[in-house]
Amino acid sequence: MPPPDALLAFALASLVIVVVPGPSVLFVVGRSLSLGPRGGVLSVLGNELGALTLVAAVALGVGTVVATSVAVFTAVKLVGAAYLVHLGVQAVRHRRDGAVGVAVAPVREPWWRVVRQGYVVGATNPKTIVFFVAVLPQFTDFHAGRVPAQMMVLGVVFTVIAFVCDGAWALAAGAARAWFASSPGRLSAVRATGGGMMVGLGGLLAVATHRSA
Repeated sequence: MPPPDALLAFALASLVIVVVPGPSVLFVVGRSLSLGPRGGVLSVLGNELGALTLVAAVALGVGTVVATSVAVFTAVKLVGAAYLVHLGVQAVRHRRDGAVGVAVAPVREPWWRVVRQGYVVGATNPKTIVFFVAVLPQFTDFHAGRVPAQMMVLGVVFTVIAFVCDGAWALAAGAARAWFASSPGRLSAVRATGGGMMVGLGGLLAVATHRSA
């Protein structure tokens, strides 16, 4: 268990990092616009489960390999970018699905599929790996031992904070989406916007350099 003062400092640092809109927020908002608040929250859940996987990898030393190897970093980055583009293209292609009648329901997908998609995005985010590699060691007490366990505790704290904050973004975007449901044309446009955001995010991730990540 990390020292209480280090745990509190890390929680505050995590909150500052999470509340600033970044790639995760863009992903969540895009999914909420395409799938509604339920899909957005499930995407957040999957994303944070993927982040927990990265925490475990960093705690066991795998994350350092990814962060220091340009080839491995690039491979992980491109996989994540390609998957984001795929999700975005699918959202744009199916933007008119269900656009019949006045009350248009969100695109419905099995919950496990939405969680799985969010997981893949979270688990292939190299920027998260680099963040954990650079930050987690600074808040651990190496003299107390069990450093991997301390890192896991810190990682859980980060993902809980991220789930709450990103979940709020998902609900807000889902609520705004409800207004568009009164018009099939507006709803089609907002679905396309959500898909376009994910495609753009994938493109930004693909061109991000190893140093800037």
